[in-house]
Amino acid sequence: MKPSRVALIGVTVILAGYALLAAWLGGHAYAYTTARDRATATASGTVVEDGVGDDEDIRVRWTDRSGHTHVERFGVYDTGRYAEGRRFPVAYDPDAADPSGFPADPEETAAEDDLLVPLALAGSVALAMTGVWAWRGVRFRLTGRRPGRPMTAVVRAGERPQGWRAPETTWLALTDGDGRTVWQRVMGHPALHGHDREPVEVTVHGRTDTRRPVVVELPDGTRLVPLGRLRRGAPLHELLDRPRSAAGGLRDAFVIPAGTVVRPARAWWRQVLLLTGGGAVVGLVMSLALAEGGLTGTVGFVLAMGALLPSVWILSAPQP
Repeated sequence: MKPSRVALIGVTVILAGYALLAAWLGGHAYAYTTARDRATATASGTVVEDGVGDDEDIRVRWTDRSGHTHVERFGVYDTGRYAEGRRFPVAYDPDAADPSGFPADPEETAAEDDLLVPLALAGSVALAMTGVWAWRGVRFRLTGRRPGRPMTAVVRAGERPQGWRAPETTWLALTDGDGRTVWQRVMGHPALHGHDREPVEVTVHGRTDTRRPVVVELPDGTRLVPLGRLRRGAPLHELLDRPRSAAGGLRDAFVIPAGTVVRPARAWWRQVLLLTGGGAVVGLVMSLALAEGGLTGTVGFVLAMGALLPSVWILSAPQP
């Protein structure tokens, strides 16, 4: 798969995940503020329990105009002010048959902030990850416009020990006429197939005497997207095997008998689906630990982690 399609899938996963999360949390925030705006009546409640849960919420007993008594849990910032037995003003909708209470103090916005703050944080993460893809594209275009110089490239396949990132990487060992070699990691590209058996003459755009990444142009005109800085030596934390093409696999190391039906290699995008499901499970566990299993928080965590894990994996540039 071409790098442009990988980038498109990566950005789509990020934006789709944030859109679903924004719709879920934003919808609940809108419903909360709308109901709070209708709460024009005020009742004097009594704190019957404080320090509830990890957030030290309070439980308040209050009575509406109809004489119905309610006991509700409220999140507050000033936990020391509302100790057990203290008065707690409650706002509610006088026209509702079974009204829900809201803190009458305008400074106590914990419930609303629990919806808006995660939404803002998720937006910042989505913006940052989308910005990484945009920066890669801009850097690729600008570097590709610089003068090129002929060099010899050898394709090397790297393997990472970390499981949370794409396990395979593609490296180019670039050697100039003086015999000096530098290393550049690139996004995998189908055009690399066939350039694994011997060195290939390429054109390198950018300076090789700095750590800035360079754009490598293959003989057929294909330009490879660089990832990371230019290195003076081979990567230390990756295992490099003998040169092979980006489209190669483990089956290339064996002689397959005639007539054997060879199953096609699993498409890398299936890993995206697996990570989406795994992220959803992680989000569910986090919601039980941090959000005490509430429906709003649970769905929010599931949507956030279900989009974050595959987005990070795609951002690490899996091989085609």
